Amino acid sequence: MVENKYIPRLYGRRQDKPLKPRQARLMESLLPTMAAPDPAKGAIDPKKNFPQADEIWLEVGFGGGEHLVWQAVHNPSIGLIGAEPFVNGVGKLLGLIDQQQLKNIRIHFGDARPLLEALVDRSLTRLFVLHPDPWPKKRHHKRRMISPWFFEAAARLMKPGGELRVASDIPDYAAWTLMHAQHTPEFDWTAERADDWRLRPEDWPQTRYEAKALKEGRSPTYLVFRRK
Repeated sequence: MVENKYIPRLYGRRQDKPLKPRQARLMESLLPTMAAPDPAKGAIDPKKNFPQADEIWLEVGFGGGEHLVWQAVHNPSIGLIGAEPFVNGVGKLLGLIDQQQLKNIRIHFGDARPLLEALVDRSLTRLFVLHPDPWPKKRHHKRRMISPWFFEAAARLMKPGGELRVASDIPDYAAWTLMHAQHTPEFDWTAERADDWRLRPEDWPQTRYEAKALKEGRSPTYLVFRRK
C-alpha cells in the first residue's frame, strides 16, 4: 500500500448552494445503496461490488457526474467508482443515476486519497482525473491531485495496459502532469502527434468544466498514459 504522504485537503469549499429537494432526498435514500466501501474499514477489492463486471474504472473528482454517467450508460459491463467531496456534485450525480436507473456505479463521497490507498493492487483498468482543481498559486501546488504520490498510487492500482486519462484547460497543469509522468517509469504517454492531446477521443464525453473552458477561450489538453 502506498505510504500516506498527503496533506489534509486538496479541495476548497465542500458545498455551494443548498441542494434541491429531490437531490436532498436522494442523498438520504439512494446514496447509502450506491456507496463504495468505507476505506477506514480496510482494504477494498472493488470486484466484490461488481462481481459480474469485466473491468473496474475509477473517476477522481467527478464534478457533476456527466462523464461518469456517460461511461456507465455506454459501458454496462464495466463497474465504475466515482470519488467526489463536493456535496452538490454528489447530489447531481444521484439525480442522474436515479433518472437512468443505473446499477454499475458506486460513489465515494469524500477525499479520493483514502480510497486510492485502500484499493487492492491492480484492481483498475482505467483511471480518470478530468479538469482537477489547478490550485494556480505556487504555494498551493502541493495541494494538486496530480503529484508523485498520485502516480505512485496509480502505478500500483492499474493493471498492465490500463489507461490513465487526465484533462486540463490550464497549460501549466498539463505541463505539470507531463513532468510527473516522465518521472514515473511505469507509464507511457500514448501521444504520437499533436492531435492526440488537442482532440478529445470519441469515448471521452465533454464535461461542464470543459464546456466552460471553451466558452471562456481556453483549450483543453487531453492526456492518456498507458500502464506498462
